[in-house]
Amino acid sequence: MSAGRADAETTGRLLGGRLVYSQPAAGFRSGIEPVLLAAAIAARPGERVLEAGSGAGAALLCLAARVPVHGLGIERCGALVALARRNLAANGLAERVDMQQGDITGVLPAGLFDHACANPPWHAAADSAAAHPARRTAKQVPEGHATGDLLARWTAGLAARLRPRGSLTLILPAARLSDAC
Repeated sequence: MSAGRADAETTGRLLGGRLVYSQPAAGFRSGIEPVLLAAAIAARPGERVLEAGSGAGAALLCLAARVPVHGLGIERCGALVALARRNLAANGLAERVDMQQGDITGVLPAGLFDHACANPPWHAAADSAAAHPARRTAKQVPEGHATGDLLARWTAGLAARLRPRGSLTLILPAARLSDAC
């Protein structure tokens, strides 16, 4: 696809070439964070994992390639959900991992997951704005949400879906840890 089109994608590889991964050519693009997020989850075969803000699915792809888990990714953007589903199918993981359009602060059943993870929006509204609208939406507090409250709501939304003694793994700067707790 042309890099100038809004729906343009790039395709590359993750985990030393083990996974094929397509993502938007512009906007919020995956870096090393989802690979590190997946590596930090101490999941065992057959466990259930929930990810919020899954984007094109890099973290769940990496985790499911490493450990045969059952995963569910929640993503607000329908186009990214469709792309993540294509990524899962291209890597033979669609039977164990699914993506759904939604918001983690919305309604999902409680206590279903052994692990939950996210790279949540933690940038303050005063931070420099991203040039691309999709990246700006993913990075910063959306309009209508209280600045100090969104990260806590994400954390609470994920934690509520965990079974007793489940783990919650987040990518955050140390300065935002108290907000998440």
